[in-house]
Amino acid sequence: MKKWEIVLPELSALKTKYSSPNMAQTKSKSAKYYASNPEAAKKKAAYQRKLNKKPTVKNASEERWTERRRRGIAGKGGPDLSHTRKGGMVLESPSRNRARNGHNGKPTKK
Repeated sequence: MKKWEIVLPELSALKTKYSSPNMAQTKSKSAKYYASNPEAAKKKAAYQRKLNKKPTVKNASEERWTERRRRGIAGKGGPDLSHTRKGGMVLESPSRNRARNGHNGKPTKK
């Protein structure tokens, strides 16, 4: 038991109620689509397997993972590493990083 749980038991109950790892989360629109259309899900999976074999995709993934290991944040969740236009990497919130990537004519790099 943690110190704050002894001092504030009602806070502990709230934390358990709202941050349970088993809490049901709503599916995204695309997840619902693929769940109800298995043929489309198979087609997407085949495309994704093909895409993930490309050297450029593998290299970018390897770069990000190596940098996360170097910074000591690999496997711990947290912010994304975002490629910059100058070639560096910066920490950025996942929502901002993934929202920017090529949508509505926005640049793919920070």
